[in-house]
Amino acid sequence: MSPAPAIPAVRRAVIDVGTNSVKVLVADVYDHVVVPLLEESEQTRLGAGFFQTHRLQPSAIAHTAQAVADFARTATAQAASGIRVIATSAARDALNQAELTSAITAASGLPVEILSGEQEADWAYRGVTTDPELANIPLLLLDVGGGSTEFILGAGSGQQFRRSFQLGTVRFLEGTPLSDPPTPAELAACRHWVRDFLDREVRPLLAPALALARAQPGQSRSPTLVGTGGTTAILARMEAGLDHYDRNLIEATRLPLSRLHAWVEELWKLPLAQRKLIPGMPGKRADVILPGVVIYESLMEMFAFAELRVTTRGLRFAAVMSPGISG
Repeated sequence: MSPAPAIPAVRRAVIDVGTNSVKVLVADVYDHVVVPLLEESEQTRLGAGFFQTHRLQPSAIAHTAQAVADFARTATAQAASGIRVIATSAARDALNQAELTSAITAASGLPVEILSGEQEADWAYRGVTTDPELANIPLLLLDVGGGSTEFILGAGSGQQFRRSFQLGTVRFLEGTPLSDPPTPAELAACRHWVRDFLDREVRPLLAPALALARAQPGQSRSPTLVGTGGTTAILARMEAGLDHYDRNLIEATRLPLSRLHAWVEELWKLPLAQRKLIPGMPGKRADVILPGVVIYESLMEMFAFAELRVTTRGLRFAAVMSPGISG
């Protein structure tokens, strides 16, 4: 890691309430430089039982509120001067979102900011480009979450395209329960569903912007495909056989399409108990990894990307750069 700038740092924390898990980032912030100090995650599966009724379930709300309160205490112990709580897909789509925000505030004493899909995509890009290696190259950023996936095309501080789509790992599993182990027919059906979604919802909007970016005169390189979030971090860890979190090794990972194919085929033929034993696979993510890897595989095929690059930065890195309404 490069040395921090010789200017005063502000230590802040962001707690991110997602459809699958609650995550915390505590970081020292030097203007636009973010130095992460602590990152933890607790799977609360806020989206369980949600996508049929669009109502968050009481048990998921309670588990999520407790996780936020626990992480708030962790951040305070780390001397964070401000703690920001943000929430994304399931929270913004819920008919009873006030029940969630009230429960979180009662448990932690903190207000909750519910991000729009547009804001989530924008912040994911801004967070990723705090990495100097990604700050000035053209890239297509993909952030696959439990309830939504964000697509952002840009270079440097400019974004040519950004959009959040209702394509998520928990969303898929809630609507399409799988056998254990999944059958070849279920893999074929998942691939068909993802490709149909991309073809119907994403391609008409993204393809023209991507074609224009690839044809830019004087541009030395075509946009690089970069993945952020749990799916790509796990793929990188499995590829390297990492049984622990190592940011440098994860971000050094480059996955060609052939390796995506191989991981899809391998993961989809194993029962859940065996997937949990793969080095680099967090046990609680061994179910949602299945649609996650198919989304990346399908995107690479449809838009002719030969390689996937992995980053550990994203939404929380942008959110921590300002104090928010609670700090």
